[in-house]
Order: sequence, then structure tokens, then C-alpha cells
Amino acid sequence: MSDEHPTIDDPELGTLARATTELTDGSVLTHDWYSGTVVIDGVELELMLEGTSPQDVTPLLPRVRETIADLTSLRRIASDAVVTNFSNGEPEPHELDDAASDLTLETIEAAADGTIILHLIDSCGEHFPEGYWPAVHLGAGGDVEQVTVES
Repeated sequence: MSDEHPTIDDPELGTLARATTELTDGSVLTHDWYSGTVVIDGVELELMLEGTSPQDVTPLLPRVRETIADLTSLRRIASDAVVTNFSNGEPEPHELDDAASDLTLETIEAAADGTIILHLIDSCGEHFPEGYWPAVHLGAGGDVEQVTVES
């Protein structure tokens, strides 16, 4: 990358670079976050860390590493939170189990305030309309603070 947007090389998370999108006219839009990928259990997950410089992003790295270390339990916490949030009443155990297998983690986002947002996709297309996905916001203590649907 350039001196303007240096990359971050992390021994556990790999190389994180300032996120960009090339537009149809060939111009490049530079985003206000760094991105990268990690492979967990054979699945590639996208990482998004809010910040425009290594100084902004570096303090978020330990929280992202902790999240990845706890992914087994966090995936279930996240899918249960989605089902509970969108259910009328107490969900049945089979509904929680179905969601745990149908809602798969795609992106781990770290916000500047320390919130971790787990972006899930509906792998079977039966829970959310196409183009929409649930996101589970985890506070600094790791508790679910909010469940949203994004598009």
C-alpha cells in the first residue's frame, strides 16, 4: 500500500489494509475502515475494523483476537439472539438449533467504541429476504446489546 494508507501486519489476523472500492468509472473510493480476512475452521471470514489509520485500528486488534478465540460460543449466542429477537414468545429449542446451522457468520466488524458486530448470512434463504442479513452487536463486556437487520 501507499505511505498514505499503510497496512497493518498482525501475527494472528494477517494483513489489514484500508478498504477501497473501485467504482465503474475507474475511480477508487477509500472507506473509513481497514479490512482483511481470516480462515477459521476452513471458512474465510471478513474482518472490518473502523478507523482511517493504524493508530485508530491497532487498539481494536486485541478485541478482534478475543472474539475469534471465542467464536464457537459467540456464533451460538449470536444465532440465539437473532431468533429470540424476531420470535413471538419464547423460541422452541429446535428453532434455536435450526438457526445455529442456517445463520452463518460472514463478517466480524470492530467499531471504534469497542463494539463487535457479527454479520450473519441466511445460508438457506428461509429466515431473511434476499439482500438482508442479521447483525448482532456485542458490547465491550461481550453481551448482546442489539440485534439489527441490515441490507
